[in-house]
Amino acid sequence: MTTTISDISVKTINGQDKALSEYADNVLLIVNVASYCGYTGQYSGLEKLHKKYHDAGLRVLGFPCNDFGAQEPGTNEEIVQFCDRNYGVTFDLFDKVSAKGGNQHPLYARLTSSVEPQGDVSWNFEKFVIAKNGEVVARFKSGTTPDSSDLIEVIEKELAK
Repeated sequence: MTTTISDISVKTINGQDKALSEYADNVLLIVNVASYCGYTGQYSGLEKLHKKYHDAGLRVLGFPCNDFGAQEPGTNEEIVQFCDRNYGVTFDLFDKVSAKGGNQHPLYARLTSSVEPQGDVSWNFEKFVIAKNGEVVARFKSGTTPDSSDLIEVIEKELAK
């Protein structure tokens, strides 16, 4: 199995098909997000990363997910309103996906098998860093905040390549 995500298509939060190859030559931070989670405040940090590193080539991609404690029950429209009203989110949001289980989205199947530790996403706000060539290069558990030096170090290293 290839370790890149470039051949995977997703749906935007507005229902448009989007090939992840459209993000080629950018570093991606892919996060499964939820509106009613103890980690929901990380939206603020994700937006700060987006604003700080966007011009350098970072793209933050948020994938709403209701797999963990039913903490993302809203419609796509409700999710957009929540993110805008509470966090001023301007990074790209996508259609709600399953990050694990029988309905696991192909993106998450690829992410969770491409980098250590392999295996299912265990909670909301797990983070994956994708290199400019589409290769999955790092994985961070939910407790790793967007302003974590470990996460920022990987992002800056990939942006410098």
